[in-house]
Amino acid sequence: MAVSKDPKAELITHALGSCIGVTIYDPTTHVGGMLHFMLPNSKINADKAESNPYMFADIGIPKLFQAAYELGATKENLIVCAAGGAEVLADGGHFKIGSRNRTILRKIFWKNNILLTADDTGGTISRTLHLSLADGTVSVRTKGQGQVLWPI
Repeated sequence: MAVSKDPKAELITHALGSCIGVTIYDPTTHVGGMLHFMLPNSKINADKAESNPYMFADIGIPKLFQAAYELGATKENLIVCAAGGAEVLADGGHFKIGSRNRTILRKIFWKNNILLTADDTGGTISRTLHLSLADGTVSVRTKGQGQVLWPI
């Protein structure tokens, strides 16, 4: 997880397979942040949740928002984007980690009255997510192809 208000900052995360990357950006304060979480629920492994809480959606997402608020972002102004949550494992759909990650993301956002501005989730391919704090541009790259999620 990273949060900044430096307009020169570029936040990037790679290899978003079943993992999900979440970006937040407040255009009035130029505060932005990114989280790359791997699993939906910290109850899966309490030891890992203690040593790396950001790998879990239920802990990492609230911490991302709190860190942005501490730098001056406000909930009402946030542009929120997400990418990843693919089903990349050839497990016959047994674990469905990507699907479970997408479900918990939407559940946490719904409970906290947060709307996704844009997303590129699901499917079967890995993604790279990029946030530019200069202007809040969020882009996704998959297999050499890029697209801008925000602004559209």
